[in-house]
Amino acid sequence: MAEGVVPLSDKPVQSVLFVCAMNAVRSPMAEALARHYFGKSVYVQSAGVRLGERDPFAVAALDEIGIDGSKHKPRTLADLEEWEGLNFDLIVTLSPEAHHAALELTRTLACEVEYWPTADPTATQGTREQILDAYRDLRDGLSYRIRLRLKQGRAET
Repeated sequence: MAEGVVPLSDKPVQSVLFVCAMNAVRSPMAEALARHYFGKSVYVQSAGVRLGERDPFAVAALDEIGIDGSKHKPRTLADLEEWEGLNFDLIVTLSPEAHHAALELTRTLACEVEYWPTADPTATQGTREQILDAYRDLRDGLSYRIRLRLKQGRAET
């Protein structure tokens, strides 16, 4: 690699978009977690391929760790593109459908797209506690990946 050239993934991420199928569980949880850990140092948004409804289990799982997810209003990629444009350093897709849509949208954009396969906790059956455990697993897995990925290229504080 040429001297002074930094691979895109080693540069600090200034803006990130999390995308899932309906912007109801995975992507809003990722958005809330990234905002919690990185505050105003990283611009964070989320969207879905299709419009969903806020999920009370996602809100509950975030609330357990002191993050308020109750004000999230699901939106689509089309909404985001219309309202703000798609000017992001990094788009993280959390479902196969979202990954395909992001790749289509970004053919003309200079941004990195990463696919983080994540289980959909809405498919979990069982007691309320068993279902909530699936959301906790998602939350904790996203939390780990977000902190690891977004701290790259940043000075330790």
